[in-house]
Amino acid sequence: MVEAANIFPVYKVQHDCIQSMAGDLTIAFRVALPELFTLSERDYDSYHKAWVKAIRVLPSGTVLHKQDWFLESKFKADFSLEHSFLSGASERFFNERPFLDHECYVFLTSRPAGRKLSSSAYSNILRKGIVPSQVLDPAVFGAFLDYAGQFSRILSDSGFVSLVRLTDDELAGTANKPGLLERYCFLLGRDEMSVVSDIHLRDEIRVGDKRCELYTLSDAEDLPGLCGPRINYDKYSSDRSKFSIGFASPLGSLLSCNHIYNQYVFIGDSQKTIKRLEAKKLRLQSLSAYSRENALSRDATNDFLNEAVASQRLPVKAHFNVLVWSDDKVKALDLKNLVSSAMAGLDAVAKLETDGQAQVWWAGLPGNEADFPMNDTFDTFLEQAACFFNLETGYQSSLSPFGIRLGDRLTGKPVHVDISDEPWEKGVITNRAKLLIGPSGSGKSFAVNHMMRSYYEQGAHCILVDIGHSYKGLCELVGGYYFTYSEEDPIKFNPFFLSQGDVMDTEKKESIKTLLLALWKKDDEPYRRSEYVAISNALKLYYEHLSVRPDIFPCFNSFYEFLMSEYMQVLSDGKVKEKDFDIGNFLYVLNPYYRGGEFDYLLNAAKNLDMLTERFIVFELDNVKDHPILFPVVTLIIMEMVISKMRKLKGIRKVVLIEECWKAIAKEGMAEYIRYLFKTMRKFFGEPIVVTQEIEDVISSPIVKQAIINNADCKILLDQSKYQNKFDQVQELLGLTDKEKALVLSMNKANEVGGKYKEIFISLGGQMSKVYRTEVSLEEYLAYTTEEREKIRVQEYAARYGSIQKGISVLAGEMRAGNFSKSKT
Repeated sequence: MVEAANIFPVYKVQHDCIQSMAGDLTIAFRVALPELFTLSERDYDSYHKAWVKAIRVLPSGTVLHKQDWFLESKFKADFSLEHSFLSGASERFFNERPFLDHECYVFLTSRPAGRKLSSSAYSNILRKGIVPSQVLDPAVFGAFLDYAGQFSRILSDSGFVSLVRLTDDELAGTANKPGLLERYCFLLGRDEMSVVSDIHLRDEIRVGDKRCELYTLSDAEDLPGLCGPRINYDKYSSDRSKFSIGFASPLGSLLSCNHIYNQYVFIGDSQKTIKRLEAKKLRLQSLSAYSRENALSRDATNDFLNEAVASQRLPVKAHFNVLVWSDDKVKALDLKNLVSSAMAGLDAVAKLETDGQAQVWWAGLPGNEADFPMNDTFDTFLEQAACFFNLETGYQSSLSPFGIRLGDRLTGKPVHVDISDEPWEKGVITNRAKLLIGPSGSGKSFAVNHMMRSYYEQGAHCILVDIGHSYKGLCELVGGYYFTYSEEDPIKFNPFFLSQGDVMDTEKKESIKTLLLALWKKDDEPYRRSEYVAISNALKLYYEHLSVRPDIFPCFNSFYEFLMSEYMQVLSDGKVKEKDFDIGNFLYVLNPYYRGGEFDYLLNAAKNLDMLTERFIVFELDNVKDHPILFPVVTLIIMEMVISKMRKLKGIRKVVLIEECWKAIAKEGMAEYIRYLFKTMRKFFGEPIVVTQEIEDVISSPIVKQAIINNADCKILLDQSKYQNKFDQVQELLGLTDKEKALVLSMNKANEVGGKYKEIFISLGGQMSKVYRTEVSLEEYLAYTTEEREKIRVQEYAARYGSIQKGISVLAGEMRAGNFSKSKT
């Protein structure tokens, strides 16, 4: 048995560089790749060209080794923090959710001049000992650093990737954490502790109890006939849209097992390569009469040489392999099927490496790339070799403290997504306004409930204007105010009430005057300036009257009584002429809102008065949306409340959500108000959100159409499959790109079998677009559900157990235990 110390090829790690025993120098980078399912066809072309351009600056004798690690991992919930009831349920729900953890590294190796190349028969793994073949000139290292810097800069400037150079500790490890060298030898995850295992290489590669298999793409006969930067992903494609993924993605994130995908490009002397191939062509020419295969090989070699000269292509040698492993014997039996299926996705043939597997595996050790067995490589051009690079990674969580929990589209791993602050700070969006469109049954209510709950738990003030009782459960759960109209408990407000510390400022006065004028005048009846001034004076005198009579409760009743007594006396003194202000007509028209009138409850509320500090308020307008009296009043009061919060709550996020807005938008006053919100709220740390089922609901109002669409930098769409045959109109109206169109039409096409979730598309300024899962725990589902039977059941349990939280908790427990059907009986 050969001791590891005698064959280990790394001499030392210093100056953030690996030096091998043969004098090779290797610089390593950690690479952050774009997220899977987020690039367009044009993006892939630009991305591929960036790789080609960067590799071209590397000198002859350089080996580029791109190594992608995909490790089976499980999401670890954080139970150390204090969570709310629903957040805690979400943590428990996602705990131990399996996903593939991806890391990407690029190693650039400089071989010293005259270094003997390795083959399957000659490799340093077979030697008893090795010594450096030469002492390197320090100038060589400096020049190599310059080339590596140019390579890194070109890739970073492309905007698709970012590279960070690995340090000595990251390469060699520390006393408490294994480095990349040790991790590769023992196949350790990024958070695993150092564990020394036996490595068996005789008949198979076995690291401890991990059984490994190595599949290679090293023979031209096994390669696909065509390659490119991208391929169509049939699962998400449709007749009208083609969904793109990277050409090698089936060997990357889409291969669902522990694996390392190694990609090698060997840059040699192009002139020597062409001379060698010219000599090969002549040999084949002389032998072509004896075999048709020789003739075909001659023609292929000739075509290769013609392309190299005519198109100025860079000939290189390349090799690609996938190392898969499992410590589960049952899973290990299925590895071949997984890899074969993935290779078939490239139209390639998987070759299980046996004889040369030890040398190929050993050459994958960081710093040992120059010892790769060259007989396992094939000649190609750089452009073709770069097509086989894995270009994407899994979804990444935002580092922003604010955001929403959504799911990775491929595995459902929870990711933290900020669609407000981080895009604003990066300049992706210029406002936080949002437009959400989701047909019935698309999961719209769940998505919006989830968003509002997240906003609320992170300190935002939320005002929701609803039609359909979609937020009753959530409002009750967070202890918010739920305003709705019924004969038994009609909706009540009090715009005249001033909370403690509040003052009658100009905005408050203007909102009350607007309300009084709206109640007095018809929609098409203008008011005169004198009437406006008279009402303004009446308000001023009324509050002066209250200041000396603290026993009087401020409300419409006391204001009406003040007009009939004190203010009538002011008018009788002749200061205001009847033609300028008809007080009699004013009192007569407003009499229904006074004590004993038809709507005396509306403006005389004695509770729920301090709305400025209340953080979750729902206005349910289903029963008043068509009422000619109540709807305008409610609309004006909502406007006053939002404007008050906007201007008085400094540094606090304000969210106004208008659900099923088409009825409200149809009315001129509300349309003007929505336009005002979308243009103004951004200045006051506000987020207006309009939610609707149909895009026609928004475009039906010419006032709102441009105000919402032009000022909503965040567009959220749910399942639009019903529009797939006429989506071009929607695309043009919303200003979506072709990439975004493909993303929208791919939603819910290949959902996980048995998965209870819907997908959601989010576009930020047309620059960042993704599709996520909206997947929630059972407790969240019961809090958000709009299904009538489920809502009734939740209310029954809430009444039985004293609170909606306890009711949901018990009901969810019974449903998990399978006792729910029994409890119904």
